Amino acid sequence: MPLNYDDLMSKVELDLPFSYTDADAMLYALSIGMGRNPLDRRELPYVYEQGEILKTVPTMATVLVPEMFPVGLGWDYTQILHSEQRLRLYRPLPPSADLLINKRVVDAFDRGPKLGALILLEAEGRLASDDTVLFTMGCTIVARGDGGFGGPRGKGIPPHRAPRREPDLSCDIETRLDQSLLYRLTGDLNPLHADPDRAAAVGFDRPILHGLCTLGIACKAVLQTICDYDYTLIEQFDARFSAPVFPGDTVTTEMWQDGNVISFGCSVKERDAIVLRNGKCCLVV
Repeated sequence: MPLNYDDLMSKVELDLPFSYTDADAMLYALSIGMGRNPLDRRELPYVYEQGEILKTVPTMATVLVPEMFPVGLGWDYTQILHSEQRLRLYRPLPPSADLLINKRVVDAFDRGPKLGALILLEAEGRLASDDTVLFTMGCTIVARGDGGFGGPRGKGIPPHRAPRREPDLSCDIETRLDQSLLYRLTGDLNPLHADPDRAAAVGFDRPILHGLCTLGIACKAVLQTICDYDYTLIEQFDARFSAPVFPGDTVTTEMWQDGNVISFGCSVKERDAIVLRNGKCCLVV
């Protein structure tokens, strides 16, 4: 059954309850590489709850929305591609919280039978105790098998462009061979990231790392290279996914800083692959 534009635009879910604990916050930090050196006192506050307040990685918000892709959209789920991720934080994430989540389809564009459909989703996370908004999050999905459904034409959100100069800073972070097995415990249990047979069925010689884990690694790179591990400085973090990372790869994040705007991109030099493009991080002014 083809996508139905009016049905898509009517998809709204309100006040979905979601809770997380300090153990979840520490697991997320570990899953994107924090605490690899347990003697690093700069990273220890992200993975150890004693002493000062437990710090939270800003991109943890990406795992605080249950089923970011709403059910019943009518697409061919086997052919969807997570293309972009956008995050806006209105205050630092607390170490634990009870949340209320709103989700909706923002727009849908028909790019034709060959290019598929482009679907923009948005979620909002609020504290259940006082309705304070913590974050808004958007993502762009390419439904490769669902073009030609008769919806409006469109290109989505224009990408952020990095400056045309050599990067100001660079950071290499080596991923673990078991990193996708660790990251999946934060909520994304897609077997593509764990099962060698399922990975081979879609053309990979081994399971790939979650795209949102790569986004978290980029956030870690900005935190340690520019923010001196001050998680309260980051209020926006956006990027486009362009190629998979394999567990064991070294992710190189290149950064350009212009005032409070940090442009970034990620690559795996061993395979000459650009894995994140059009990255934009905004710091609190």
